[in-house]
Amino acid sequence: MNEKLGTTSAFRRSGLPPGLLKDERGTVAVIAAITLPVLVGAMGLGAETGYWYLEQRKLQHAADVAAHAAAVRYRAGDLKPALETTANRIATASGHRPGSLALGSEAGTGGSHKVSVELSETHPRLFSSVFSSEPITMRARAVAEINGGSKACVLALSSSASGAVTVSGSTEVNLSGCSVVSNSSASDAFLMKNGSSLTSTDCVYTVGGAVTTTGLRLTGCSEPVEGAPSVHDPFASVVEPDKLHIQQLPCRTLAYVSNSTYTFDRLANGQEAIRFCGGLEIKGTITLKPGLYIMDGGNFTVTAGAKLSGEGVTLFFTNGAVAKLLGNGDIDFTAATSGPYAGLLFFGSRHDTGVTHQIMGNSESRFEGNLYVPTGGIDFSGNSTVSGGCTQIIANQITFTGNSTMETCASPTDEILVGQTVSLIE
Repeated sequence: MNEKLGTTSAFRRSGLPPGLLKDERGTVAVIAAITLPVLVGAMGLGAETGYWYLEQRKLQHAADVAAHAAAVRYRAGDLKPALETTANRIATASGHRPGSLALGSEAGTGGSHKVSVELSETHPRLFSSVFSSEPITMRARAVAEINGGSKACVLALSSSASGAVTVSGSTEVNLSGCSVVSNSSASDAFLMKNGSSLTSTDCVYTVGGAVTTTGLRLTGCSEPVEGAPSVHDPFASVVEPDKLHIQQLPCRTLAYVSNSTYTFDRLANGQEAIRFCGGLEIKGTITLKPGLYIMDGGNFTVTAGAKLSGEGVTLFFTNGAVAKLLGNGDIDFTAATSGPYAGLLFFGSRHDTGVTHQIMGNSESRFEGNLYVPTGGIDFSGNSTVSGGCTQIIANQITFTGNSTMETCASPTDEILVGQTVSLIE
């Protein structure tokens, strides 16, 4: 009795009705009120995690296709600003939201090259904002590698000319260990006509089509490769002498360089050079010192019986100057191996569109280096012979005709690579 009275007294002292203290029905509601936000947050976090995973996959895909596209453009000769533009455009088209893009490139092993793209995006949180207000930052990286390919020693840069590389007449072209490339999209980008012409080369690559005869002998492929990617100009980054600087040099004569003690003049940038104005006719025996020789207008000719030689020599043709190697002249040239014009024997100004340089007659020539006329042409015609050296020819258009004989090989240093592949490695 006293125990019951004590309990009742305790209930009364608490100030709560005894029935309410015994009612447990509200406990579930309290627990649900506490745990439901946590449960909903966990479910939302799970759904959000899946969403972020999907977004990360999309970002990685954008990085992959951007790296591959940039590597393809690198193979075509684009410089870094153009590569970044390509990577940005492709990444955006693939779903990359406004963020940051970092592009890098590096030389790989065995002549390969790597192009990398790194993308980042920042997104606001969704359900997980309950736990943190910091945004989500995603990053993706992809690396594409350019490798493989074979060497070329004849490259026509024209993108549309018919017969950008033409072989006709009784000409015989023997290219040792290298291929012929035409960047033209014409159906006859490489053109052989007349059944007596002969061409021996590793392979023929054309952006457009090839018209051949039975005189074509291929040692590295079974037939010409049509629809190939264009090959970039290997000397596109070489800066030619400025016209204003050239005009500040004195005009020299053949008598000046006939004296073996002659000295070079200097361009405004400090480059040593000698300028010949209005043409130059080589007579007798002339040996040129290593350096840059500027042909400013007129014809550069080597007459019958003349002998012209030089090591470390670059002939720069500007203001419409044309090389006409006629008669029975004997020429023996080797290009410089260092300096701003390393590897270049002939360098035709990019401002002289349509100028064609001729190697013809019965000239006996040895060229060790590159004949580079990016906006003009080179014709081997008559009874010309070029042999004994590793000569590479890069011009807008190239023609072998008449009874010319061309024997050359790919340069071991200034490689023109064709048939390279692009693949993702990371």
